[in-house]
Amino acid sequence: MTAWDGVLPFYPQPRHAVSFSVPLLIVILVFLSLAASFLFILPGIRGHSRWFWLVRVLLSLFIGAEIVAVHFSGDWFVGRVWTNTSYKAFSPSRVQVHVGLHVGLAGVNITLRGTPRQQLNETIDYNERFTWRLNEDYTKEYVHALEKGLPDPVLYLAEKFTPSSPCGLYHQYHLAGHYAAATLWVAFCFWIIANALLSMPAPLYGGLALLTTGAFTLFGVFAFASISSVPLCHFRLGSAVLTPYYGASFWLTLATGILSLLLGGAVVILHYTRPGALRSFLDLSVKDCSNQAKGNSPLILNNPQHEQLKTPDLNITTLL
Repeated sequence: MTAWDGVLPFYPQPRHAVSFSVPLLIVILVFLSLAASFLFILPGIRGHSRWFWLVRVLLSLFIGAEIVAVHFSGDWFVGRVWTNTSYKAFSPSRVQVHVGLHVGLAGVNITLRGTPRQQLNETIDYNERFTWRLNEDYTKEYVHALEKGLPDPVLYLAEKFTPSSPCGLYHQYHLAGHYAAATLWVAFCFWIIANALLSMPAPLYGGLALLTTGAFTLFGVFAFASISSVPLCHFRLGSAVLTPYYGASFWLTLATGILSLLLGGAVVILHYTRPGALRSFLDLSVKDCSNQAKGNSPLILNNPQHEQLKTPDLNITTLL
């Protein structure tokens, strides 16, 4: 038994994850490790500041993890349907299957599972990925799928996203995913800057950086939402129609952007209205920062050694 083009013909092919991949797993493990490390040192923080640090760090890690993780998720635009459809081209055989469409920033996943899985003397369980990154060729992957002889529903959906398809989905989803990914990476950079500034006696600039993080996150959501301006082709599979909708990654990113805006706005407002409460929450050790929050009040620093070097007042009494 030999391999043909690196594929063993009599063994099942490796499956790609729909919404869970190796890079996504690495991102989750990295941020979970950071959270676990912080929880280990949390008992060493005294007083009420322990709970302030807990909320602050966990919220920050959640925002950063979500911004990075959605790059590798396939749940931005999803659709599912149970249908009775043809299984192979030029064949009258029909099967009862569950078809899934999962669109991400870098490509599309198409799943096909039989209900039951054993039909027509074979196991119907397919999970195929087609990517449109800048260094990937979607058309080449589609031609390779044709050569492999994938089932007709998988090829039908994959053909709708080819560059030559009259639906025009490829160009719109490709550009939307590209610009959404770019703006989300910018948001991640500002998230790092915001954490650095909020750890220093500069809460105002940290709040502004957090506001910028939320703004670029929402820009990424709006960039991907631009696909709504294109008339969506009808995905008719046998006796049913697959209707896609925005998935969990889209709504989670939208919620993260709004959360970042609210937190950044709260930091800026507290800087001007309640600087003492903000300083307690951020656990800043610099005193008299509230004078700077007034805007025009100067910062007065007292040197204790200056008091020691001051010439003492002498009272001289002359007795006659």
